[in-house]
Amino acid sequence: MTSLPNCPQCHSELTYEDGTQFICPECGHEWSKQAAEPAADEVRVVRDANGSELKDGDTVTVIKDLKIKGSSLVVKVGTKVKNIRLTEGDHDIDCKIDGIGAMGLKSEFVKKA
Repeated sequence: MTSLPNCPQCHSELTYEDGTQFICPECGHEWSKQAAEPAADEVRVVRDANGSELKDGDTVTVIKDLKIKGSSLVVKVGTKVKNIRLTEGDHDIDCKIDGIGAMGLKSEFVKKA
């Protein structure tokens, strides 16, 4: 038995196949099978606050004071972060900051150095 994708609108698991379409019986949404399949050549591009493309190993500079949740520490404007790693998710940069340690940053709060 093949697993069908959940409905992209209401996330129902009760979807069914009808020819070249998937249909959700709960909300009535219909979408094509091609739209449900992720593109194999689709590459995620992460951009900084200025629109420059970021890559693993880049050095970035923080452009805004960032409070660290659950701590009294703050990452100050102008802090350089070396050797970043790009990840999936909301915080798309993993890094180590001197004096603070390992953390995740959002690309919208950094610029490429």
